[in-house]
Amino acid sequence: MVSRETSGPPPDLPAWLVGRADLLSTYADLLASAGVERGLIGPREVPRLWERHLLNCAVVADPAVNLVPSGCTVGDVGSGAGLPGLVWAIARPDISVVLIEPLLRRTTFLQETVEALGLTSQVVVWRGRAEAGSDTVPSVDVVTARAVAPLSKLVGWTVPLLKEGGHLVALKGSSAEQEIEEAAQELRTWHLHDVHAVQVGVGVVDPPTTVVTGRRGAAD
Repeated sequence: MVSRETSGPPPDLPAWLVGRADLLSTYADLLASAGVERGLIGPREVPRLWERHLLNCAVVADPAVNLVPSGCTVGDVGSGAGLPGLVWAIARPDISVVLIEPLLRRTTFLQETVEALGLTSQVVVWRGRAEAGSDTVPSVDVVTARAVAPLSKLVGWTVPLLKEGGHLVALKGSSAEQEIEEAAQELRTWHLHDVHAVQVGVGVVDPPTTVVTGRRGAAD
């Protein structure tokens, strides 16, 4: 195990996250040690785990933003090291999360981490590809992904997991608006409506986190 200083002490957290600081720090330590050793996190990412990864994900789950509603079920497609799904589960004990990941070495890390954090009653690790998941993974209220694929591909992997009226909440970069335009046909095919980009975490992370969100179902 690397020392606590390797992942860095937690920064000043927003008030709604303060009570989860210890669990977030434990997760940061696991990412900085086993996560690096198993190739899930690059060594150069360790000094910026908090800003670039943990808080970048956490701000999306801020209850005041309401992208992740109270008591909802979340599916995290291509969860990798648990970003953002595991961060959301730590930050929001009121939600349930399914971490969907096809690679064994990643699901092994995720399962070990879920157990180490004491989240086994809240988080399920599902090994498989998202496109096959709609037959075996229960439908969710919110589906998310971070750095998995362009939106034009992502909607076909994520939207089938959503309940009618459920929401896609995809973490994206500066090209979010362009991806929405390029995915216009796929958005219509999968009946994803009210699709738009929003920035969250202003004053907490720099730059703010960009999210593409949309609702599954019939148009209003």
